[in-house]
Amino acid sequence: MRILFLGSGDAFGSGGRLQTCIFVESGGFRCLLDCGASSLVALKRASLDPNAIDTVLITHLHGDHFGGLPFLVLDGQFSRRSNRLLIAGPRGLTERVTRAMEVFFPGSSQARRKFETAYRELADGTPETLGPLRVTPHEVVHECGAPAFALRLEMDGRTVVYSGDTEWTDRLVAATAGADLFICEAYMFHKSVRFHLDYATLSRHRSRIDCKRLIVTHMGPDMLKHAEGLDVETAYDGLEVSI
Repeated sequence: MRILFLGSGDAFGSGGRLQTCIFVESGGFRCLLDCGASSLVALKRASLDPNAIDTVLITHLHGDHFGGLPFLVLDGQFSRRSNRLLIAGPRGLTERVTRAMEVFFPGSSQARRKFETAYRELADGTPETLGPLRVTPHEVVHECGAPAFALRLEMDGRTVVYSGDTEWTDRLVAATAGADLFICEAYMFHKSVRFHLDYATLSRHRSRIDCKRLIVTHMGPDMLKHAEGLDVETAYDGLEVSI
């Protein structure tokens, strides 16, 4: 399984990083884990064809995690995409994306296209099979007007978990059990803030997290100042790993 961090930043471009977008590929199946507003730029910068993306998985409905979807859909329309695009995420996803498309490009949500844009709204704790991918959402603690999820991805005998944005919750322990890779938010270094996870808190719970590899991402200015020399891997735009 190939994982490429197209965007590893927070909502505000701290450190010049693009917003959250993680490319996952295995056995010819390609998906995005979140699709922040800068994701189309990130895909093209990495010389990845947006029309080759089979599925987009959304952890929660904040613009830096789903705001790139209107651009991805319209790029497919104007570049004559023909294959189906599946977008999966929490309850309210379909309505929120439709509204975003109408705000950005009025009339675009109803435009005729040569490809199907399908939506799948996920339920907490209920596994879904999306092609060769099995995804299980675990509801976490992050206010966005809809459920926020950590997502557990299982494909070709490998398991990747992404925390999404959340303050510490024991749901992360269940979500990561036996995972090959846990990609976890570490927005702050040691200061605790609501709805986000800091490195100090993550470190206190590290022994409870059963994963073979841990990479932190979505780092704010404070965390970026301390990122070098930590006893954990840190993501950056362009980081590629294989598991």
